[in-house]
Amino acid sequence: MSSSPSQASHLTRGYVAALFSAGFLSTNAIFIRYLTQTYHLPAMVLACWRDFFVAISLLPILGIIKPQLLRVDRKHLAYLLAYGLLLAIFNSLWTISVSLNGAAVSTVLAYCSAGFTALLGWWLLKESLDWGKGLAVILSLAGCVLVSGALDPAAWTANLVGILTGTLSGLAYAIYTLMGRKASQDGLNPWTTLLYTFFFAAVFLLIANLTMGGKIPGVASQPGDLLWLGKQTAGWVILFILAVGPTLVGFGLYNVSLVDLPSSVANLVVTLEPVFTAVIAYILLKEWLTPMQMAGSVLILVAVIFLRIYEGGVLNRQKVVLKY
Repeated sequence: MSSSPSQASHLTRGYVAALFSAGFLSTNAIFIRYLTQTYHLPAMVLACWRDFFVAISLLPILGIIKPQLLRVDRKHLAYLLAYGLLLAIFNSLWTISVSLNGAAVSTVLAYCSAGFTALLGWWLLKESLDWGKGLAVILSLAGCVLVSGALDPAAWTANLVGILTGTLSGLAYAIYTLMGRKASQDGLNPWTTLLYTFFFAAVFLLIANLTMGGKIPGVASQPGDLLWLGKQTAGWVILFILAVGPTLVGFGLYNVSLVDLPSSVANLVVTLEPVFTAVIAYILLKEWLTPMQMAGSVLILVAVIFLRIYEGGVLNRQKVVLKY
């Protein structure tokens, strides 16, 4: 890591973007839980509309503010298409996990991605994996285990599908993070990436809903189910707010953080999301956390704080070395 003032500035900017991203993303599960419980909206129908609303909302914004961001080189289209497919898989797994596990636990399970991201980032993107980052990953994963209740054997027998789906969503999130970091390294603007990946994800989810009825949990059983909400205006409004609020802003800021932070660091910082989600889920949905789950949330918080202090210390030591 460079020790220039510019590098320190980028590090701070990346952390700030990741922290705000965690704050916005933390409300995603609350909205999804409400829509699946109140309207019984199939998970992948919900995911399809959410991604579509993100794309059509971002399109005019970029067109007005910075039209050049709507254009991408043809050489990047195949990558963005694959990125969109991965996003569709991640959104599907995570939305199903929320419906099975609840808002708080599903969000924490998704953040087993911290370990996946650190290892894959070291292997594929040649990112550093020193003792400090390793300790932060261990603390974060320990927090995930405690919050998910995975230490209780009954959790695996009573909700095995839910836990496996949540864990797979974590792996998909890790790959999503790595692809976002690679996109930024290739010079793609984070908001351009967001627009194209969510559009392609919506297309893939639409195809799945039209062709995979009865074969995948949460998929529309018939084409008419895509209009599941029908004339329920309140449901459509909540779904739209979910898309243009926490999803668009949260994922957008996460992509921005990947410009300045290694994928593993950005993912670890955003593991604060479960803490925010747990608090909001308690206030709005009365989802209680046990003392063990609270302890897990504290471990995740400690991991993020430690990582920021550690990264700052490394940067300062490098400055001293260069000075002398």
